[in-house]
Amino acid sequence: MLSHDDRPARGYSNFHGSRAGMMPNHSIKPRQQQRHVWVVTGPAGCGKTTVAKYLQKHLKIPYIEGDEYHPTTNVEKMAAGTPLTDADRWDWLEALRYKAAEEVCDSNASGVILTCSALKSKYRDVIRVISYFHSDVTVRFLYLRGDEEILLQRVKQRAGHYMKEGMVHSQFTSLEEPEPTRETDVLIVDVGAPEAVVKENALAAVKEALRRDLSS
Repeated sequence: MLSHDDRPARGYSNFHGSRAGMMPNHSIKPRQQQRHVWVVTGPAGCGKTTVAKYLQKHLKIPYIEGDEYHPTTNVEKMAAGTPLTDADRWDWLEALRYKAAEEVCDSNASGVILTCSALKSKYRDVIRVISYFHSDVTVRFLYLRGDEEILLQRVKQRAGHYMKEGMVHSQFTSLEEPEPTRETDVLIVDVGAPEAVVKENALAAVKEALRRDLSS
């Protein structure tokens, strides 16, 4: 398993340990068709699920809701207003990586959509490992960028979700915004606009990235 301070590097063999950390066995057999893992990221309230479902509708590919893979202990901590640590998130991130890789390998779809806050650069690196073992899979992140106060108001209006408004500030404290010059696989969409505009901008960004990737 990865240490909580290290980021994955090409060639690491310790990703083949536990089921959560390992990659599907057939990952080393590249396909002819290039496929994508689209990771919709950002703090609570940024609209990850809303955007992901919109992308799923238009791209016709599977969608994985990352929140559903949190262990009960994580859900209980967040519901109580206790921020998750790196250690709390690690198995969750590895489980998401495995599920996304499994889905994109086993389906006939051109890719998969995954929602995951991926607040820190090293969290995003965990998901990037998919491409190291799947030469035909490109991982791209769609970062939904928004002002803390706007996201706080949105979370306050949500009903029935374990993530409460008190967690928004802690997520912004942990947040390491992607640097486009370093993390070149990240697309950024501002969520301050009306929802319909945000969804259209997200779809346009994905389609443009897809066009570039498939023509390169």
